[in-house]
Amino acid sequence: MSVRPGDDCDVLIVGAGLAGLRCASVLAASGLSVLVWEAGDRVGGRVQTDVVDGFRCDRGFQILNPAYPELQRAVDVSALHLQPFEAGVAIRRSEGPAVWVHPLRSPQRLPRMLLGGGLGPRDALSLGRWAAPALRPGALKAAEHDVSLTEALDRARVRGLARTVVQRFLAGVLLEDHGSTSNAFTLLLARMFALGVPGLPVAGMQALPELLAAPVLDRIVLHRRVSAVTRDGQGWTVTTGDETVHARHVVVATDPRTAAALTDAPPPAMKGVVTDWWAADSVPPGPGMLWVDGRSTMPGPVVNTAVISRAAPSYAPAGRHLIAASALVGADRRTPSETETRAHAADILGADATGWSPVIRHVIPDALPQQPPPLRVRRSVRTPTGLWVCGDHRDTASIQGALVSGRRVAEAIVRES
Repeated sequence: MSVRPGDDCDVLIVGAGLAGLRCASVLAASGLSVLVWEAGDRVGGRVQTDVVDGFRCDRGFQILNPAYPELQRAVDVSALHLQPFEAGVAIRRSEGPAVWVHPLRSPQRLPRMLLGGGLGPRDALSLGRWAAPALRPGALKAAEHDVSLTEALDRARVRGLARTVVQRFLAGVLLEDHGSTSNAFTLLLARMFALGVPGLPVAGMQALPELLAAPVLDRIVLHRRVSAVTRDGQGWTVTTGDETVHARHVVVATDPRTAAALTDAPPPAMKGVVTDWWAADSVPPGPGMLWVDGRSTMPGPVVNTAVISRAAPSYAPAGRHLIAASALVGADRRTPSETETRAHAADILGADATGWSPVIRHVIPDALPQQPPPLRVRRSVRTPTGLWVCGDHRDTASIQGALVSGRRVAEAIVRES
């Protein structure tokens, strides 16, 4: 430990989300004294799991891609016991359902997909033109790839059902359906889908922050909402309603809006999602994939739906099923009702929803930072006043970005200590 006289710790981290926990573990491993204050009742920030009557429901349906390089660096991924989804996407079409498989993981199923899935050779070629730079990471730095997703799909001449499916699938990943996200960022995510098959931890997504927290568990204090951070000589004074701590360094690792309030930096524009979860005794047969609506006109607001328990059996009690469906929310659209999302999800799945019972609904207005072109990663991790800031709004809007940001801040503090 290297605490200076008069200080309570070397580093106080405000927020125990993924970025804050990653920062804390790197700092602790470097020998610095670290304290983490979290306003909530558990670690994880936006990565939370609610357990209701034996069903595991992640807040704002999330999946974890084991191919994220920083995830592999931060934790033992095998300890999460990931339950993978089938690699591909299931599609509801007017003429019946179709399944598009991952071409690198199920090449034997490609002929059937091309014959009966509504994806012709010309469509496959156009998708290949759009996605090819994802296989060459260096190419994503080129200016021609750093346009909006809509412009990139136009340039690659992705049309028809192929265009609809790509846009609908990505709407659930990017949490926007205007095609305004940076294409370079989108292709970075596509690269991760090519390298890994996303899944869900046996204990729910909450298992990831809990695993990150394990090395620093004795340094985390819950129910500590910071009210002020002020300069105090060479260090900082951080206060809650009834407690004050002095630290050499302060890291703001909160959600973007709280970070803006504490640092006086403008918050990034955010995107929202509502996710409904239902329990059912029976569901129609189908793949353990995400489903999207491939029809030209959708009869409802759902961007994706899935029988979660088909891919992740641990998410439901034995003999029962768990269904999830997500829709976009934001200032420019109203939040759909549970009745609307249930009807659309059942239509996509080809199911009868009369036996579905609501488990929980999550409305998350600030789920992801917007990532428009030009893509800006590795944003400054320090404010002009000297506060440190980390989170997915400082790197890429993803679990990968949050973890990288936390490590970058920790390494910078270690260099300065």
